[in-house]
Amino acid sequence: MPAPALRLSDRQLKAVKPASKDYVLTDGDGLQLRVRSNGSLLWNFNYREPVTKKRINMGFGTYPELSLANARKMAVEARELLARGIDPKVQRSTLNEAKRAENEHTFENVALAWFELKKDSVTPAYAEDIWRSLALHVLPSMKSTPLIKITAPMVIELLRPLEAKGSLETVKRVTQRLNEIMTYGVNTGLIFSNPLSGIRAVFKKPKKENMAALPPEELPELMMEIANASIKRITRCLIEWQLHTMTRPAEAATTRWADIDFEKRLWTIPAERMKKRRPHTIPLTDQALALLETVRPLSGKREHVFPADRNPRTHANSQTANMALKRMGFQDRLVSHGLRSMASTILNENGWDPELIEVALAHVDKDEVRSAYNRAAYIERRRPMMAWWSEYIQQAATGNLSASAINVSRDRQTSQA
Repeated sequence: MPAPALRLSDRQLKAVKPASKDYVLTDGDGLQLRVRSNGSLLWNFNYREPVTKKRINMGFGTYPELSLANARKMAVEARELLARGIDPKVQRSTLNEAKRAENEHTFENVALAWFELKKDSVTPAYAEDIWRSLALHVLPSMKSTPLIKITAPMVIELLRPLEAKGSLETVKRVTQRLNEIMTYGVNTGLIFSNPLSGIRAVFKKPKKENMAALPPEELPELMMEIANASIKRITRCLIEWQLHTMTRPAEAATTRWADIDFEKRLWTIPAERMKKRRPHTIPLTDQALALLETVRPLSGKREHVFPADRNPRTHANSQTANMALKRMGFQDRLVSHGLRSMASTILNENGWDPELIEVALAHVDKDEVRSAYNRAAYIERRRPMMAWWSEYIQQAATGNLSASAINVSRDRQTSQA
């Protein structure tokens, strides 16, 4: 019968001295203490891999930081894993990776990675809206939450107060964005499934409402209010610019001088600033060009035609026109996006080609090939329609109330002289 292996003792360990070469002291059952020639003492667990039966060393830590008693506990835990056919070194690596993932793959970090991709597929203004909604409604509570620990009940509880306030459209947008982030986590291998996939079904659905727009007969009232409102000239011109060009609020607010060809009388909006991610060219009328001349003294040396009030180095907010319309008394009657609806209604009622109107509104043509082929032709065909629309606006303003009309009148007097 073999003699039992001698166990190490604390007294023995305190007396250990290094030698010219490394050597090993054995405690039994695979636990060893490697004495390095430099004086360091390293706990080591030596075992056979469950499948290949190859000898493997697994480091536990250094002595005396890791005591003899605690090293023995770790050896017992490792042997229990081996008894179940689990490699303790692989198990430790898996657990460490999971802990690292929890620290690195927080909601905020994953959301930022998703947003870096998302913002390239939407307009800058929409990208700003996306991140603002997350910063306001999600990040304060879930910023440091590991992605793997996010659950549907957690998010439902977070968004219930928004629902109770009646902000149903906000709830809809936030849940949509959360789903995209979680799906990104699945596709990048950070989580196995998206626990929020059906979350929108537990919230009330917002009622679908059309953008508030004035009926055609109220355009003169609008022009009168714009002319008499206590608003900055830049804001007044922005509203009229959006009306004459039939653009979306964000497209109008982000107008750049560099995108305007005065010689060809064209404004080309780059794809990255368009909702449908396709460049859009707009023929400029006398009135539209007159608006540019009105604001040139105010912003001609800036990048943007309509600079922000607080920070002129950037563009006006896409909600600037909207807020001005509210202050003028048009709340619930007209939003700035509704200017496009008004233009569409009036042009259709006056017999203009519906296809040209759709192109002017930058609605995507289902036949992309045909659209690309006809783009140049459409520009020239749209010029008479845009000129008619600008004249219609000018007449609604009784010929002398709009910012564009004033400059057009001056230009005509100069040419006649």
